[in-house]
Amino acid sequence: MTSLHIRPSGGRTPIVVTPETAGWRYVSFSVHRLRAGESDAGHTGGEEVGLVLVSGRATVSSDQGTWEHIGERMDVFSGLPWTVYLPPGVGYRITAETDLEYARCGAPADRGEKARLITPDEVEVVDRGSGSARRRIHNILMGNLPAERLLLVEVITPGGNWSSYPPHKHDTHRPPEETYLEEVYYHRIRPAGGFALQRVYTDDRELDVTIAVGDGDAVLVPRGYHPVAAPPGFDVYYFNVMAGPERAWKFHIDPAFQQLSSEMSQKPAGK
Repeated sequence: MTSLHIRPSGGRTPIVVTPETAGWRYVSFSVHRLRAGESDAGHTGGEEVGLVLVSGRATVSSDQGTWEHIGERMDVFSGLPWTVYLPPGVGYRITAETDLEYARCGAPADRGEKARLITPDEVEVVDRGSGSARRRIHNILMGNLPAERLLLVEVITPGGNWSSYPPHKHDTHRPPEETYLEEVYYHRIRPAGGFALQRVYTDDRELDVTIAVGDGDAVLVPRGYHPVAAPPGFDVYYFNVMAGPERAWKFHIDPAFQQLSSEMSQKPAGK
């Protein structure tokens, strides 16, 4: 089985997930780090792509438009993201105006949607959960805006809280009750020396792993339930990329936790 835990490597591209390396069909994801003045060039190929500014400011130019001086937060805990959405078949260049971290998120698409900038004003902010399962959702591209397959969301979980909770899965395509979606979690921890815990497990426990996640790590969720715990004293950010045969986030809660769904339930607007 492909390892679900991806630790960052050195260099300008510390995280790379492709359908081939993940052993799935729909989601590609990579993290890129540039110093002020450096540039990256790329092409969307057969994918629709979200270029999400994780931190820093940049100019993004493409065959279908240029967006100058975008981005305002310098870390993931200090504001909302800026994102450029691009359809298939588009070349692009991203130039860092400050030290920059950005994520390239892709999913196969036939035509996609019109290239556009998604500003912080278009990101839906939702507070979810109660008690020790509180978190804040940033819906970047979760049905609030159009795409062909791609779903993008950020979640910030305060220390001492659970997230992606009650445990849910979306690994069986039986709409409208549940849709098949592959998923990547990209984690950041504050302070950076801490960790989060993420469990990925199936009903039959054929898959059952618990991962101690460090700052900058990624976790693959090809199937199963996948809750996250933030230890007291450490806030946890994660960025989710999801895609599947149908662009709908329909999930199934672990039956053992069903009694919690009314007070802590996730809703289609976010994680």
